[in-house]
Amino acid sequence: MFDLDGTLVLGDRSGKSYDVLPGAVEVLSTLTRRDIPWVVMTNGSAYPAAVQAPRLRAVGLPVEDSRLLTPSSVTAAVLVQKGVSRELILGSPGVGHALKEAGIEITFTGEPDCERVGAVYIGWHPECGMKDIEAACNAIWSGAKLYVASDVPFFASRSGRTIGYSYAITAAVRRLTKAPAIITGKPSNHALGFIAKKLGIRRSQVGVVGDDPLVEMIMARRGGATGFGVCTGTTSRAQWSGQPLNRRPHQVLENVGALLSVRSVSGS
Repeated sequence: MFDLDGTLVLGDRSGKSYDVLPGAVEVLSTLTRRDIPWVVMTNGSAYPAAVQAPRLRAVGLPVEDSRLLTPSSVTAAVLVQKGVSRELILGSPGVGHALKEAGIEITFTGEPDCERVGAVYIGWHPECGMKDIEAACNAIWSGAKLYVASDVPFFASRSGRTIGYSYAITAAVRRLTKAPAIITGKPSNHALGFIAKKLGIRRSQVGVVGDDPLVEMIMARRGGATGFGVCTGTTSRAQWSGQPLNRRPHQVLENVGALLSVRSVSGS
């Protein structure tokens, strides 16, 4: 599993423009040629795979729609399993696309009975305002569960360290409601389980390639997978070496292309 921002690409805040990082095209093409299963998992929830994957292909990354996973894909699977039929979305229209495809009724702030739902889902929402936060809180006070695409404060972009909107929105909602947040993106076990199922392997067989100790490496360590930390995003080689064990990769790579030179990795 490959992270996107800081691992394969550096983009702008909108997710509409990308610069491909060294080795990214080569490693994905080589794995495909060798019939080694792989996916890309982004914590970005603004766009469904059918919109975002073509943008990646346009800059040369051979990412088919089916290989690009988002937190909304995971959320849809979890909500179907939990029997949730209606959900309030705090996010842009694309955040709810996968849920709607899964047969879940979605609603947004200001729509009729938007607070009468079984769950609230917070995703990419740069236009979030107090009415959105109030609607989410009212829904939660009425019994809705809180689901969050990404509870990560920063991600890597061309501009450097960039704030994750859902992190700030979730903080406001939780401060008011005290509701526990069910994370569906990385580093959750929900995400790792979804990835392993998609790849057709056990969680312990997944190689997690990413740039963030608080995201990909925590997920790998918690889930018994193997973590590969790259130095092209939020974390330098020196910063990787200073991480505690639960955030430390099993192996540090200068960039994603160096994955092709890895022969074996200790699972400790």
